[in-house]
Amino acid sequence: MSTRSMSGLTHRLAVAGRVVLAAFGGYGVAALSAMLLALALPMPRSEAVSTGTLASFAIMAGAVVWVFAARTLGRAALVLGLVAASLAAGLWLAGAFSAANAP
Repeated sequence: MSTRSMSGLTHRLAVAGRVVLAAFGGYGVAALSAMLLALALPMPRSEAVSTGTLASFAIMAGAVVWVFAARTLGRAALVLGLVAASLAAGLWLAGAFSAANAP
């Protein structure tokens, strides 16, 4: 293979990696944020769930934009991973994983 076709293949794989990260990473961050907002917002449970779900659409769009705006795929993955970890820590602190919070 020539260097030109290799760089084209590398570029295509990088774009494919960003698409996969944007789809799955964005969904994960949006889902975690919707759960945290549903638990943390000081309003009736049904309204908090609706508000968290509506906000998650904007959060997903922001995550997708971030993945494609980041300088490298590794940096995009690192930032999304840190955001997801902090949201999961917030859920843990809010008591989402305890048996007492089960419906």
